[in-house]
Amino acid sequence: MDRTLRGAAEMTTAMAILGTIGLFAVLSGQPAIDVVFWRCAFGALTLLIICAAMGLFRKQITWKQLLVAAIGGVAIVVNWAMIFSAIGQISISVATAVYNIQPFILVGFGALFLGERITANKLGWLAIAFAGVVVIVLSKPEAASYASSNLALGILLAIGAAFFWAVAALLTKKLSGTPPQLIALVQVCVGILMLAPFVSWNALPEGTIAWSSLITLGAVHTGIMYIVMYSAVQKLPTYLQGAFSFINPVVAFLVDYAVFGYKLQLPQLGGAAAILVAAMGMTFGWQLIRSRKSEACAS
Repeated sequence: MDRTLRGAAEMTTAMAILGTIGLFAVLSGQPAIDVVFWRCAFGALTLLIICAAMGLFRKQITWKQLLVAAIGGVAIVVNWAMIFSAIGQISISVATAVYNIQPFILVGFGALFLGERITANKLGWLAIAFAGVVVIVLSKPEAASYASSNLALGILLAIGAAFFWAVAALLTKKLSGTPPQLIALVQVCVGILMLAPFVSWNALPEGTIAWSSLITLGAVHTGIMYIVMYSAVQKLPTYLQGAFSFINPVVAFLVDYAVFGYKLQLPQLGGAAAILVAAMGMTFGWQLIRSRKSEACAS
């Protein structure tokens, strides 16, 4: 099989797996903190086996790299806790749509900490994404199970999750050359230490569905997905990596509808579409404002 084609198949698989993460979080029936803890616990076990099998423990990692990875672990664990909490307040579809403002937060960080310029074109896409969030906030949930939920809180949690994802991504840039599986192992170990005091030890998960969901979140969504995704990253050019990332929200929307019967209302659908199109425009460098000045800035 062609290298690029294989990479495309791997990235499609990874993003499809990621799109089902909300489903397993809901099926576990556990509070967000407990879901994240067990995801970290089972993820650590899986990544430990993977790293040992790949001989990654022979790689030298400095104390500075370990510290950066650990701080990134704090950010990624908070990110997971917030997005799972958001799903508990609103639907998987709406939470996932709002969560996809990540590229804009990362662009802001790039301007603040890396000296990158924010062009008029990027501001235009940001305005469209912001308008999409506003439309979703002003709309009302359709499904009865979400009718009494705190929509505003859910939106804020999803935005917070996107913020901490961007923090983790920014820190990961400082770990170039460090095997991503090792970074992930450090992050989930940090999560175990962070969350262990807050887990409901007196009310552990019960039943096959709960435990199998938590094991899947750790072993598949945290362990195996890392291997598949980073294998794909090595084979695909950057622009294609960005393209395949949008499979995640599409799968999340389909899962939410197929399993829970949640269908986005027209205003919510329009808001979600605005966010995703804006994120794609930012990722692929689509030009909203065509002028010599904007083209010069973009280049």
